[in-house]
Amino acid sequence: MTQQNHSLKTEQANIPAQALRHAVGIMLGVPIVHADYQAKPLHGGTLGDVQLITGEAASADGKAQPFRIVLKTQKHWQRPGDPLSWRREYDLFQSVLSGVFTPSFRSPRIYHAGIGDTFNQLWMEYIEGASGAQLTIDAMERAAFALGCFQGRCHQQASALRAISCLGDMAYLQRDFAQWTPYTMEYRYLHSDDCTLPQHLRQMLIHIQKNADAIFKELRALPQVLCHRDYWTENIFVKGDTVVAIDWDTAGWGIPGEDIASLIADETDATQIGAYYRRLVPAYRRGLSGAVTLPPAEALPIKEMILFKFGYRLLQQFMFSPSSEAKAQAIVALEQIRALPDYPTL
Repeated sequence: MTQQNHSLKTEQANIPAQALRHAVGIMLGVPIVHADYQAKPLHGGTLGDVQLITGEAASADGKAQPFRIVLKTQKHWQRPGDPLSWRREYDLFQSVLSGVFTPSFRSPRIYHAGIGDTFNQLWMEYIEGASGAQLTIDAMERAAFALGCFQGRCHQQASALRAISCLGDMAYLQRDFAQWTPYTMEYRYLHSDDCTLPQHLRQMLIHIQKNADAIFKELRALPQVLCHRDYWTENIFVKGDTVVAIDWDTAGWGIPGEDIASLIADETDATQIGAYYRRLVPAYRRGLSGAVTLPPAEALPIKEMILFKFGYRLLQQFMFSPSSEAKAQAIVALEQIRALPDYPTL
């Protein structure tokens, strides 16, 4: 697919017509000479913008076909410790990663991609299916199993995938947790006499930080797998036996279970964290175990990774939320996490 950098524009309302025709033509399998369309924002922010573009496309023989396509624009920014994440989805589109996907687990199809100095644009498939709060625990279990199978295939093809230079590295989780230093307000509160978090939960967070270096040393000894690293309900679509994961801009090599920790605890029902653990971890292991040698029994460092990812975020919710209900939910989530099994060697 040819890049057409000159046609890239950042205005949400000004869809580049030439790139649109090119992308829709690839999607429909016929050259397009004209397209009438309307655009609707799906989601986005100051750094990214996602538009659903629908309309009718005319081919050279005068036939018209309806179409629906997504345009994702990602602006240039530097995520701490991961400066190329803004263009990672574009780079992965050019890589061999697509060959590892299967009908049961994949990313959205990308029909056309362009990149400039300060942003990139991806023209991609519109995904249907249950997502976010619509996901049942059965659907989440399918998503966990499918992820495990995908990571197993990646492990078997690691030598080829290691050549993909744009993937993030093993230290992502550790760098992310390292932001919580003694200079942060949350750290100081946790260690102060003014902290009103229940003592046993407070000690759980202090313990994970005090022993972080030793724990990360243990985690680095596990087999490496290719992680999505933003694998939560809003980025997962389940329809029948198909699981589609979107937003691969933080993808990289990491720890088995890192993505499942997110699926269990990232913006989920706090009262269900234990139930999610009991259903999702075995499903993930079943998918992964055919290709990757894992620790014995049912052990994976899920609890520890949940605390690294979400412990301080839940503390923030407890500290700063004006709602007593939200504060109580943070307590419930931390209690549920505390009840999860510890990794045996830690």
